[in-house]
Amino acid sequence: MSKFEHVSASLSGLDAVEGLKWVVQNLDRVKFATSLGTEDQVLTHLIATNKFPVQLFTLDTGRLFQETYELLELTQSKYQIPIDIYFPDNLEVEQYVKSNGINGFYHSVENRKSCCGIRKVNPLKRALANTGLWITGLRKSQSVNRQLMQKVAWSEEMNVMKYNPLFEWTDEDIKDFIDKHNIPVNTLHRKGFPSIGCAPCTRAVALGEDERAGRWWWEGSSKECGLHETKVSQIVPQPSQS
Repeated sequence: MSKFEHVSASLSGLDAVEGLKWVVQNLDRVKFATSLGTEDQVLTHLIATNKFPVQLFTLDTGRLFQETYELLELTQSKYQIPIDIYFPDNLEVEQYVKSNGINGFYHSVENRKSCCGIRKVNPLKRALANTGLWITGLRKSQSVNRQLMQKVAWSEEMNVMKYNPLFEWTDEDIKDFIDKHNIPVNTLHRKGFPSIGCAPCTRAVALGEDERAGRWWWEGSSKECGLHETKVSQIVPQPSQS
């Protein structure tokens, strides 16, 4: 049995706390990438209150909502836990804007993915260098694309095992846990933003829309930035500003 198979089998029947405890006891250099979404706030709470030795980090793309920065500061203050911040390379950003314009990501799917690559994927690669396990807040109920993912997976692009402790949790599970433990969340969630990314690329969703419909709403893609892609065929229509 390979190391990956051993880890996957060991974590398959464990709940989130049991799983987090197992990984810190059996693996080295465990890191948690938080985007400060509701799932990530739950995981931050579990890691902080159980004093699990997990390194937390987040990506600042330079175009986040002010409400996200306020939540980052509040979370660090409440839990007294460090959250490392990774930024994009300034030269890459400058060259992208010079070539495509300040809002060039609206012009094509390729432009948008290039922007995400510079502002998210490349910093994530730096953050995950020499990492033994990458923890994320992915849940299968978040989107059709994420239903194709697994609780434990191997990220070829990042060359690291990825563990999603809350993979089976429902929306109700997340809400109930947050309410019970008074966990701080982004105030934009109360304004119809279930999934929050960069400000120019996120809108509120309408009743009945998919949770991630507000991300890159002008295009028909898998609603992923490249951090958590799955290898599925996609039909991408022409983008529009409407």
